[in-house]
Amino acid sequence: MPFPWNGASFSSSALIFLSILLMGLSAFKPHMFDSTRTGVADSFSPVLFWVSLPFQHVSIFFHDVTGLAQLQADNVRLEQENIKLREWYQTALLLDSENKSLRDLLNLKVEPHYKHISARVIADAGNAYVKSLIVPVGTKDGVIKGAAVLSSDGLIGRIVEVGEDTSRILLVTDINSRVPIVVEDTGQHAIMAGENVSVPILIHLPQDSEIVQGSRLITSGYGGMYPHGLPVGKVVTDSENVMGVVLFSNFDTIQIVRILQKDIPKTHKKDN
Repeated sequence: MPFPWNGASFSSSALIFLSILLMGLSAFKPHMFDSTRTGVADSFSPVLFWVSLPFQHVSIFFHDVTGLAQLQADNVRLEQENIKLREWYQTALLLDSENKSLRDLLNLKVEPHYKHISARVIADAGNAYVKSLIVPVGTKDGVIKGAAVLSSDGLIGRIVEVGEDTSRILLVTDINSRVPIVVEDTGQHAIMAGENVSVPILIHLPQDSEIVQGSRLITSGYGGMYPHGLPVGKVVTDSENVMGVVLFSNFDTIQIVRILQKDIPKTHKKDN
């Protein structure tokens, strides 16, 4: 039976033969078809340009989209870092303020037989009729009722209520507050009475009182409620010649206070 032969087989054979011939010529004479290749490339270059143009635009589009997504991710990351930096900055400011308050408290000297408990103010329990603060220390910390309380600038009040974990401070501006004071340079005694305003008044002054405006006042220690020598404020006189006291302590900025506790010697404790 003869080998089948048709037009398709002839075309395939011819193409194979032509390919082998071209490969052989390229191998022996590599530069023979350079000019032909160049001409074909020049002829088809406009076509290739227009064919590749949509693909180039698609590539640029995806590159831009990818870049935009990266920019958005970077923006989110930077915003989160900025939030953390603001939080750290606020924390640093708070710590700096607390450190300053503690340093100021240490600079205020009291009698050596008094120890102290430092505490942060956690609430202002005052209103129009009661002026007081709450601190998170109580009987378990050794706080006792009646103890004097100081800010970094001077006397602010005394402990009037003591719980296991908290205590309430009655401020010297409260209408129920009475503080025995003495004029530092003349020794003149008086009582500072709260009026539920920022400036307490002086009462029980003798007729020949020599207290003048600007006189510096300290606690006298009379009655044993407050230690002697705690800074209180300066004397001011209003238009009606009523003597008041501008306190050294600014109650609006108090953060940390010092509660004074009388240090009883161990020998006395054993005797009791």
